[in-house]
Order: sequence, then C-alpha cells, then structure tokens
Amino acid sequence: MKTIKNVLSVLLSLLILSACVLTQVGCDAGGGGSAEPKVKLIDVALTEEEYAYVVKKGNATLTSSLNAYLASIKADGTFDALVSAYFKGQGDKHGYPVATGTVVNDETNLVVATNCPFEPFEYIGNDGLAYGLDIEIAAGYAAAQGLTLIIKNIGFDDIFAQVDAGYADVGMAGITVSESRLEVYDFSDTYYNASQKLIVAASCTDFDGAADADAVCAVLASLSGKSIGYQFGTTGGMYIVGDDDWGFDGYPNITGVGYATAQDAVNDLINGNLYAVIVDEAPAAAIVAAVNK
Repeated sequence: MKTIKNVLSVLLSLLILSACVLTQVGCDAGGGGSAEPKVKLIDVALTEEEYAYVVKKGNATLTSSLNAYLASIKADGTFDALVSAYFKGQGDKHGYPVATGTVVNDETNLVVATNCPFEPFEYIGNDGLAYGLDIEIAAGYAAAQGLTLIIKNIGFDDIFAQVDAGYADVGMAGITVSESRLEVYDFSDTYYNASQKLIVAASCTDFDGAADADAVCAVLASLSGKSIGYQFGTTGGMYIVGDDDWGFDGYPNITGVGYATAQDAVNDLINGNLYAVIVDEAPAAAIVAAVNK
C-alpha cells in the first residue's frame, strides 16, 4: 500500500512539473516575442511609374485647378506633412465619410472616385471613414474650392468609366499614368513616383541575393507552373501577363491571378494558393507590416 502511494505521489509530482513547464513555454511564446512573419517584401523595384489624378478628357479647368493646388501644398509643406503622416506614421490623419447612397454630381460637390484598400493612399479605417494621402489631398482641394467632398469607393477599373461618364469629377487611387490612358483621359501633374514589388512567403528563398530588377526577372523567368496574384486593372497584372502598351513582355510560364484588392491576393498567398503577389511598393510595405503584426 505504501509503495502504491509513493508511486502515485511520484506520478502526481511529474504531472504538476509537466504542467508548469508547458505553462512557461506557452507564456514565453506568447509574450516573449512577436509571431513568426508570414510574408516578406522583395525590396527591388521592378518598374518605374508616375502617379497622377485622372480627369475627364477636355476638362482643362479642373486639371489646371488641381495642378495649382498640388503645387501650392508642395510649396507650403502640406504635402510633405501628409506623406510623413501616412508613410512614416508621424503626424495627424483625418478620416472622411464614404458615400453609401445615390450621389448627385453638381457644381457644389467634388465627387472623387477611389478604390480601397490601397494603403497608404486610400483605405477604410476601423471607424468606417476613408483615410489616406489621396483622400486628404481631395479634402483639402475641396475645402479650398468651397466644395462638398463626396467619396465613392468603387472597383479600380470602374473609376475610369465613372470619370468618363461624369459621375465622378476625378479619380484618385494611386493611378499610374500611361500613354494609352493619356489618349482617353486627362491627368493632373505627377504627385508621386512608384514601382511594383513582389510579396512572397516568409520562407521563400528564391530571391535571396537578387539585388536588382534583372536578377528578380531572371528568377521569375526560370519559374514554371507558379501563380502570382495582382489587383485587377493595375500595373502589376500587366507586368505579369504582359501588355504591349506598357512595354511589358510578361511571363508566359507564370499564371496571373486577379483579385479585387491586393490584400485579397496576399490572403490567398498566406493560404498557400499563390507563389507571390505583385503590388505597388507603398501598399506592399503596408500590407506586409499589417500581416506580420
């Protein structure tokens, strides 16, 4: 009987010790450090692009007025302050309501068509308001002109149709200027220089040592049977599948998969359904930082 009690006592002690060890390991994993990163950014620019605001062809008055406003906020430091707020987290950010019903476009309004999420240029905050560099510039311009700002959050491709039809005055959504687009629409002056970059799984080593665009392109050209995600209507998709107007040869050995947003594409990357995602550099950095929190 005594022997049985001793055995039980020893077993009980071992169980308690095991529980303590497991508890300590769990606390160390949860509080001692951050979670393992899920994705990473390949920090090599694959393209050179210019962002500008799209306006209906022939609307010289609005284009000229926008250009004057952009010049003024760059001269007085407002633009730099907004860039610091949204790219570096240093400064104030202001949110604005997004239209939820029918929008009437008249001379008292500035109707802006955008596409969220595309942080830091435009995105929806936890409070349901629209934030971003483009949004704040739109709000400042509307206030300067004595107009009521109306924000329409729609599909990226739909922005161009809305501006062309007059349902929106201006498209502000990190839009790249191209020769083919200039044939159909007018654009403001360039306000930001951008490029396309790749997001891959954190465990991917294929691009280790790839220091420039040629090296990254060589890796992409060597792939077979891989899928790369992109946002519909954006330069990233054209880069992967090829586009004569943009001068992109594309990668016939890679399958391009389009998504409503770059975030949706990254989610599918995390789920193991994509090899990589291609997206504009600033949104790419924002997405990677948010996913790896």
